[in-house]
Parts: sequence; C-alpha cells; structure tokens
Amino acid sequence: MSSPAASSLSSGVSGRAVAALAALAAVLAAAFVLAPRALAASGPGDGFADEEDIRASFRAAFVEYWGSGSAEFPSGLARVVDFWFHYHVVKAVIAALLLIALAWLGVLLWKAFLSAGGVGAGRKAVLGAGGVVATVLALFSVVLVMANIQGAVAPFASLLPMLTDGTADAELAATLDQVRQGLAESADGPTAPALDVMISDFARYHVVMAVIAAVVAVVLIGLSVLSWIGVARSSDPRTRRVLGSFGALSAVLSLAAIVVAVANTTTAADSAPALAALFEGGW
Repeated sequence: MSSPAASSLSSGVSGRAVAALAALAAVLAAAFVLAPRALAASGPGDGFADEEDIRASFRAAFVEYWGSGSAEFPSGLARVVDFWFHYHVVKAVIAALLLIALAWLGVLLWKAFLSAGGVGAGRKAVLGAGGVVATVLALFSVVLVMANIQGAVAPFASLLPMLTDGTADAELAATLDQVRQGLAESADGPTAPALDVMISDFARYHVVMAVIAAVVAVVLIGLSVLSWIGVARSSDPRTRRVLGSFGALSAVLSLAAIVVAVANTTTAADSAPALAALFEGGW
C-alpha cells in the first residue's frame, strides 16, 4: 500500500494526477498522428490511403476544375476538399485537447516545483525539467491548433501547395502555366471563375490566421501581465524567477504573434501576388 508521500509530488500536488495527465498527453499525441485520416472519412470510399493519394487525387481534380470554366467544384474536387476540411477539424480538436492536457500538466509540475521546499535537489531538478518540457509542448500544441483551424476554415487554399510540391505531369504543368498567366494578368481585368475562387479562398486562409494570431497575442499579453503582477506580489525568490521567466517568454511570444497577425493581414489585403508567389514556388 502506497504512503501519502509516494502518491504526492509535493504539498497539494497528486503524483497520480500528473501521471494520468502525462499518459493522456501521450495518447492524444499518438492520436494526432494516427487518427485524423480515418476519422475524416465520413463514409465508405471517402478516405484516402495516404498523403500521396490525397495529392494525386487533388491534382487530377484541380485540372478538371480549371478546365471546366466554372466556379463550382466538380464532384472529384469537392470530395477532396470536404475530406481535407474534416481532416483539419479532427486534428484541431485533438490538438486542442492535447493543449489542455499539457497546460494542466505544466501547471501541476510548476506548482510542485515551487512548493518542493523540503525535497532533494535532484527531485526539484526533475520537476523543473518536467515543467519546462510540458510548457514547450503546450506552446507547440498552440501552433498545431492555429494551423489546423486555418486549414479547416480554408481547406481549398491549404491544399494548393500540393500542386507545386513535386514533379507535375504534362497536363498539370500546362494547367499551372495557365494559372500563373491568369495571376499575372489579374490586375488588368476579369479573371477566370476558378481563379477568382482561388484568390478569395487564399485571402480567407490568411484572414483566419491573422485573427487567430491576434487572439493569441492578446492572451499572451494577459499572461505576461499576470505573471509580472505575481512577481511584484511574491517575496519568494524561486517563485519570482519562475513567474518572471513566464512573463518575459509570454511578452516575446506575443510580439511574434503580432508579427504573424500583421503579415497575414497584409497578405489577405492583396492576396493575388502572394498566390502567384506560391505557384512560382516561393511560398
């Protein structure tokens, strides 16, 4: 039978809770990699074998779409775009759950570290290292959530890089040449219906990232302010160091988020040149 000390990392922090959260995070990380493709298939025949299968299907469907002269997706392209939407929704949900688990785990580990006054230096180092790892992984999960929300809101635009990634067959190469020509002439007059859709969805792709990055920047600024308030109110040197580190990190990351928001806003305001850069291999 375990003693209270064995089941507790420090005062008020359960070792079982930390272990359970770590196990949950590991399961969610595996699910993020392995589950989305199967879960995104809404019915028999809606799935794809692998990323190469998705790329090949999208390329063939895009050539058909461009040649149709219509703004409406043909059935083959609609199938790929619908799958890609569901794929990113699944990944966004799993990434959000992973973020929650890692954030909670990080809070418990840092709480244990700050309250571990009577334990050895080795155990303190383990708790501190665990807190750092959980924090870094939580930040990485934020990026995953952002990217997959962006992909879910504008799935067609997020598929476009597959057109220029790798070698194109003769039919696709000819289509891409026509797309590049249409983008080069887009400022001079009306464009093909398919090109209008591409430019519009590409703008939406960047608008959503600008909004997400702005929200993240606000949250990070708030966390930084709260951390520095905690520094001012605390008299414990170790607590002040930890909170000060979080305050500085949050401030730096908020600046990075603001840069991302501004860059995406600028691109969304004039998306045709950025889309042209993508088709020239510069994005």
